[in-house]
Amino acid sequence: MDTNEVNIFDPNCPSRVIFQRIGDKWTGLIVQVLADGPVRFSDLRAKVRAVSPKVLTQTLRTLERDGLITRTVYAQVPPRVDYELTDTGRSLLEPMAQLRKWAENHVPTILEARDRYDDARDAEVLAGQ
Repeated sequence: MDTNEVNIFDPNCPSRVIFQRIGDKWTGLIVQVLADGPVRFSDLRAKVRAVSPKVLTQTLRTLERDGLITRTVYAQVPPRVDYELTDTGRSLLEPMAQLRKWAENHVPTILEARDRYDDARDAEVLAGQ
């Protein structure tokens, strides 16, 4: 595909799928955990928390398919599998760090906005009864 044809707003553009992958529920957390180097599956799951083994496995396979991580299997008992960011995966660290900082800095503002919204919705419901 010619880069002149890349348009994230085109539903058929591969960049759209990549954008969705980066923004999914688990990818950002996985990339953050792998920032410091290779991590075993069990350690990765413990650090990400609240993700089922099945969903973590699916996400890791997708990230491997996309070339963002590598999976290394060691022939030992019990089997050991390490996951590590590729150069492409590491290139996500800077923009994700900026997004993480933005999110952490704006938590109070967003929580206040949610409360105001919920209060206004509750008032509308009560007024309509």
